[in-house]
Amino acid sequence: MAQARPSMQELIRQRGRAGFVGRSAERAAFRANFGTAPHDERHRFRFHLHGNAGVGKTFLLREWEHIAREQGALTAYVDDSAGSVPEVMAEISRQFAAQGRRLKELDRLLAAHRERRHEAELAALALLDTQPEENGPSAGGRMVARAGVVAAGMVPVVGPLAGMLDAEQLAHVADRLRASLITRFRNHEDLQLVLAPEQVLTPVLLRELSDAAEPWIALFLDTYERTGPYLDPWLHETMTTDRHGGTPATTVVATAGRTPLDPARWGGLADFVTDLPLAPFTETEARGLLAAKGVTAEPVVEEVLRLTGGLPVLVSTLAESRPADPDDVGDPSATAVDRFLKWEENPARRAAALACALPRRLDGDVFRAVAECPEDDLEHVWSWLRGMPFVTDRDGERLRYHDVVRAPMLRAERRRSPRGWARRHRALAGLFRSWREETAAGRATGELWADQTWRELRLEETYHLLCAGERDALPQALRDFVQACEAGAGAAGRWARALLDAGVDADAEAASRWGTELTAALETEGVTAALGLLLRRAGLDTRTQARARIVRGDALRGDGAYAQALTEYDRAVALDPESAVAHRNRSGIRGDLGDHDGAIADLDRAVALEPGNAWYVALRGEHHRIAGRDADALRDLTDAIRLDPALEFAWASRGATHERAGDQDAALADLGRALDLDPDYAWALARRARVWRALGDPRRQLADLDQALALNPDWPWARCARGDTLRAAGRDAEAVADLDIALALDPAYTSAYASRGASLAGLGRHVEALADLNRAVEMRPGYVWALCRRAVLHAVTGRTEEARADVERVRELNSEALERLSDTDRAVLAPVLAG
Repeated sequence: MAQARPSMQELIRQRGRAGFVGRSAERAAFRANFGTAPHDERHRFRFHLHGNAGVGKTFLLREWEHIAREQGALTAYVDDSAGSVPEVMAEISRQFAAQGRRLKELDRLLAAHRERRHEAELAALALLDTQPEENGPSAGGRMVARAGVVAAGMVPVVGPLAGMLDAEQLAHVADRLRASLITRFRNHEDLQLVLAPEQVLTPVLLRELSDAAEPWIALFLDTYERTGPYLDPWLHETMTTDRHGGTPATTVVATAGRTPLDPARWGGLADFVTDLPLAPFTETEARGLLAAKGVTAEPVVEEVLRLTGGLPVLVSTLAESRPADPDDVGDPSATAVDRFLKWEENPARRAAALACALPRRLDGDVFRAVAECPEDDLEHVWSWLRGMPFVTDRDGERLRYHDVVRAPMLRAERRRSPRGWARRHRALAGLFRSWREETAAGRATGELWADQTWRELRLEETYHLLCAGERDALPQALRDFVQACEAGAGAAGRWARALLDAGVDADAEAASRWGTELTAALETEGVTAALGLLLRRAGLDTRTQARARIVRGDALRGDGAYAQALTEYDRAVALDPESAVAHRNRSGIRGDLGDHDGAIADLDRAVALEPGNAWYVALRGEHHRIAGRDADALRDLTDAIRLDPALEFAWASRGATHERAGDQDAALADLGRALDLDPDYAWALARRARVWRALGDPRRQLADLDQALALNPDWPWARCARGDTLRAAGRDAEAVADLDIALALDPAYTSAYASRGASLAGLGRHVEALADLNRAVEMRPGYVWALCRRAVLHAVTGRTEEARADVERVRELNSEALERLSDTDRAVLAPVLAG
């Protein structure tokens, strides 16, 4: 990792780059870190800058990025424009690609993650019965009872229902919910990309980073006071545990925020982390920066030091104007215009700088629309503005004013001309609205709210309307907040932040209060609490109240709070009986709780309200199928296929209905059609395997189960089903291997114990076989098939009385089961049966 020794001239150029003066100790410490090998005890893997606004954290972080690139590092800089861990990874990948290092597999998975999130409709929760009837319910759902989230397209998993359901009911509900997840996200990777994207994406990121040829990898994470709540736990887990694989030792992570690192998380890692508090410039540093800009007259220097308090962003901005006289610096009560732009003689630049302070986010399109300068000067002024010390270039396209400079500029403009302030913000709102309408392109509202580009345009439009003081701006922003919550916690957080920003920037107390309280609710208790606050105090219209109740119900359902979720859906239906979505979502919670009649009634109403909605009709058919009403199921599923012949869910559900009714040819045709539409439909493959079993074709049965497990290797039912198939083929050792995995995934899977017991008996491992069969019967005392297998095992091992007891119990439960015994088993049990 040794680097070529630079010349004196190169060192001088480096130190003077972009006029960067000061922070010599921090720069030296970071540069020296690249001169120590990762295994050297002096090497640090993480640096953290912290200090108040304007102290120069971003400037120094950017300078560190330059230093890292000089050392040949692959670098990425990310700020709070990324609202989640996957978004941060996407930004890292984009910047690496710009440096010639593509993370191809990560890009593929990130694209899939975005698609899966958009596909995940909250109402698409059909409770699919994947358990063979003889197996009964497993407790698999209980094993995954940690609830998912809903608003971003994540499907909820059953949570604790203590006091609502007994253990047997809970097991049935859990099984159906597990199956519903598998149906909705048939590929295991897709399921994880929705429920836990970091678990899928992080190992791939680390693997591709390990393949990088560059000597160093350096990641720079800014505005950590905002991104830390979701980034810090992930970063700690990634850097200090092997959960996601190995992080390359040549990776250096630098973060910058207003507060120190969490001592509870990072306090024990002092040998690997450097924590650097930043204070304002010392007098020596400030004088050095001014001298580098040619500002050396002592009276002027003293005035700059007095006015700026050593804040680097202010020192840099004043130095840029090169004042020659103390009077040029301005008085402490001077406006932002006087302080930052007094010496700018070009009126176009001056006007553009003020106009461009109004938008929160600035790119070339916004600049051209708002800059008050002649067309011929646009490019020159744009280049000048990008070079100003108070402007941060985020990604080569978008700029951001430093808050320490922007805030006083906004105050000055608002006080100078309140009417002009409102007029310019209305114009900006109109600009973002026109772009938003172009993006809409006739799409449905729900689809638009799932589109991040459209949402961001709507958000900036909302911010400017709030700043303009439009009468309906705040009520509309609160109505939009409901939709933002449905789009995900990240979108909701951005909406709350816009309310807070507008409140502060426009001195609008109501918007500021709402922004503060909604942000606090989201950060502490999530979407449920934020919507509760809105419902209690916002005075929403009836339809918006209903929508808020639906979204809140979805969030509660995701948290496993089923009773409260049902109450929210009931309120939504009462508020807006014409809302098909309210009925559809309530049908889901009713189905979760085993109330299929209630679910069907809700779907009846949803279909009546939207008669052409194939998905609603198919869901109703699925509920009929689960309830055992095959004729009604076939009617609805056939109608859904007529409405949407490409709806693979309806084909698969109808195929499963035919299979249970004994029409194996029809089942085979429908399941085949579902798989034509989606070859990776694991649930359809598993259902078709049952058809092959009924048709006596174990080869094809096994092939379908193999493919289903290739798509979803952590599906306990498919593992158990394949184990049963292998056992029936006399391949007991392979069967035990599959059943071992099934039980590792779901230790409370009753039928897997029984099946493994049967295979262990076939291998002559009688003690282990008896233990498994005993466990199955303990878990479900009326388990006839397990009792039969145990009776045969008792007879084989000479325990005649125990065998007789099991036979008598089977006679009490289902005497026909004894008639279905194989000839071999009947021969073994002959003395007992005769007695």
